Amino acid sequence: MVKLSVIVPFYNVQAYAPDTLASLRANAREDFEFLLVDDCSTDGTPEILERAERELPGAVLIRHERNGGLATARNTGLDAASGAYITFLDGDDWLAPGHYERLLAAAEELGVDFVRTDHVQCTARERKVFRVPVGRRNEVLRPRDAILPADRSTSVDYPMAWAGIYRRELLDRGLLHFTDGLRTAEDRPWIWRLHRGAESFAAVGLLGIFYRRGVASSLTQIGDVRQLDFIRAFDQVLEETANDPESGRLLPKAVRTYCAVISHHLGSIERFEPSVARKLRSMSADALHRMPQDILKDALDGMDGERSSRLRRLRRRATGTPAVSGAAGAA
Repeated sequence: MVKLSVIVPFYNVQAYAPDTLASLRANAREDFEFLLVDDCSTDGTPEILERAERELPGAVLIRHERNGGLATARNTGLDAASGAYITFLDGDDWLAPGHYERLLAAAEELGVDFVRTDHVQCTARERKVFRVPVGRRNEVLRPRDAILPADRSTSVDYPMAWAGIYRRELLDRGLLHFTDGLRTAEDRPWIWRLHRGAESFAAVGLLGIFYRRGVASSLTQIGDVRQLDFIRAFDQVLEETANDPESGRLLPKAVRTYCAVISHHLGSIERFEPSVARKLRSMSADALHRMPQDILKDALDGMDGERSSRLRRLRRRATGTPAVSGAAGAA
């Protein structure tokens, strides 16, 4: 019986894949499987993965015939997973030896639906620890309660799928798949759905995941139109949260987070191609108009002056697109 399925998408990461695969070898166990999803790479990555399938214990190579993006590649891995627990790793990141065994032990001991863990961000030679924004560690908690408060960083603001481990029952209940085709912010609707739908979770302080930041091929470093998928991702968060029985309690957090992300992108708009920058302004203005306006007003009133002013100026550009159905009334 497979105890843990690790889903690892790869796309044009030939410079980093050997480190990732070596760290998986240092985490191998006879009841672990590593689902290596090649998302139609065009460099030397496929050959590296072919060798890994032969040499890495538990490795299973899955190939896409066309590039689908990270969300689609993760879904391919989920569809093939057979483990009692599931986790993720990106093809340019790496792990400390034995990390998965320790993470699995924590999940089994706590007996929760999922566990979230800290990680180390690596930018060139710099190392920086990022913590799950949950104060109580190694305790069984209610995921919905960790969404709030609206005006502070919470668990849904730490959306990285690879920073945790998840019971298979969550997959069977439809809580682990990603929105197919999202090219960026794919973790945002996912983490919100997970916290609304799961019954229990815990945060632990294991530091065994090393996230490689600043990779030139990473979409977060590319200012093309795919970056604008964050609009579609957060529209989904708002729509699904508006349909939640506790929408009045949860929507202020969703709106405030959406506003913060829009402001972040506008604040670094120079990194986008000119046509994409224009589209970013237009789509963001429309997004502000779609939000429940009473909740939006409260969110803007509670933000710092710079971000609030930026969004208020943008709001005046908004067209007549209707607000999220039923959201304002629910609030």
